[in-house]
Amino acid sequence: MNEITLRRARAADVPAIVALLADDALGRTRESPGDLAPYETAFAEIDGDRQHLLVVAEREDAVIGTAQLTFLPGLSHRGATRAQIEAVRIGGTARGTGLGSALIEWCVERARERGCSMVQLTSDASRTDAHRFYERLGFRPTHVGFKLDLTGTAH
Repeated sequence: MNEITLRRARAADVPAIVALLADDALGRTRESPGDLAPYETAFAEIDGDRQHLLVVAEREDAVIGTAQLTFLPGLSHRGATRAQIEAVRIGGTARGTGLGSALIEWCVERARERGCSMVQLTSDASRTDAHRFYERLGFRPTHVGFKLDLTGTAH
């Protein structure tokens, strides 16, 4: 397998990241790769905030994976900071190569470097393969999550 680089995302990566987000059954229903304006606005906000880190996995100048890491300071757990991993996606040709594990491990290491007490993530209830993957990496399903859609377009 060719060399893979994990790095902070750049604005030029937004189209490839959006394509990854849209490349599954759930993503096809909620992402709009034909209109990048809202994604570019969101990227600028993410990139400008030290509490957020958007990462890409790159091979031969092509983005083949992504994840977002957010640092959440809080008062509970004695003022602990948590890291939240979101939007983990691996391109079809790179699935099953160990890249997903490497991406999650990279995020966990960044959380350790920032002094986080735990790393958490959520996964859509229908993604049973992803749930098994996260459990193999040591994550445990300890909580039940709830969402309230404020847009009227629940997904």
